[in-house]
Amino acid sequence: MKILVCAKQVPEATEVRVNPETGTLNRDGVASILNPFCEYAMDLALEIKAKAPATEIVVLTMGPPQARMALLRCLEMGADKAILVTDRRFAGADTWATALTIAKIVGKLDAVDLILVGKHAIDGDTAQVGPMLAEVLNIPQITYAVGIEVEETAKGAPRVRVRRENEGGYERVQMRLPGLVSVSKGAASRQVCSFQAILDARAKEIRTMTADDLGLDEAELGLKGSLTQVVKVFPPTVKAPGRIVGGADAPKAAKEVVDLLKAKHFV
Repeated sequence: MKILVCAKQVPEATEVRVNPETGTLNRDGVASILNPFCEYAMDLALEIKAKAPATEIVVLTMGPPQARMALLRCLEMGADKAILVTDRRFAGADTWATALTIAKIVGKLDAVDLILVGKHAIDGDTAQVGPMLAEVLNIPQITYAVGIEVEETAKGAPRVRVRRENEGGYERVQMRLPGLVSVSKGAASRQVCSFQAILDARAKEIRTMTADDLGLDEAELGLKGSLTQVVKVFPPTVKAPGRIVGGADAPKAAKEVVDLLKAKHFV
C-alpha cells in the first residue's frame, strides 16, 4: 500500500503580524513550522504503517526551497520518501492552482492508494486544497477524520473505515480506495523524535520537482493559473470586553442589568 501525505510549511501563527501599509503578512524573522494538521495526517499514516509495515509513506510539499524543513520533520517522524515541489512559477498559487499542480504530481507517481491531507493550513485556513484535489483526481473523499483503519473487502480491494467529526459528535464512514482523507486533530499530540530518527531522516530521499517536470501550461501555474487572488489581509477589529454582572444578590444584579439596558435605550 502507498500513502501520499500532503504537507505544508507555515509561519508560526502566534508570531505573524500584518503590515498595516501593505495589508500583507510580515513573515520576516518569523519561524516556520510544519502545519499542525499535516502533522496529524502523518500520525494517521504512521498508525497504518505500524499495523502494515510494508506500507510506503511518501510526503509531498509545494513551496520555496526552505519548505524542505517541513519534509525533514515528516521524515523524522517516519515517512519513507519526500518530494519537494519548488519553482518560482508556482508563486502566488491559490487553492485551485495548488490542487491542479499536486494532481499532476500524483499522476506521475506509482499507484497511490490513499492521500492524506490536513483539514486546513493555519495560515490560509481555507480547507479547500484537499477537496479540490479529490475532485480533480475524480476519487472519493472523507473529511474531518480523527481515526482510520484499512481493511480488505471480500474481493481483495482495500477500503478504509474512518472515524470523523461532525457537529454532534462522531460518525463512522467507509470508502473504497483509492481515495482522499482530510484529517482533524483528534487525540494526536506533537511527537518528539529520537536523535537516531533525526539522523536517519537525513539519509532518506528528498526528490525535487519543478514546473518543467509536470507538463503543465504556464497559464495554469502560480498566480497566472489562480482563479482567486487575495487583495488584502487585515487583523480583526478588537472589540471592547463586555460588562459582567455578578454577585450572589440576584435582585440587585437584575436591577443592575435593567438599569444598564435603560441607559443604552434598549428598554
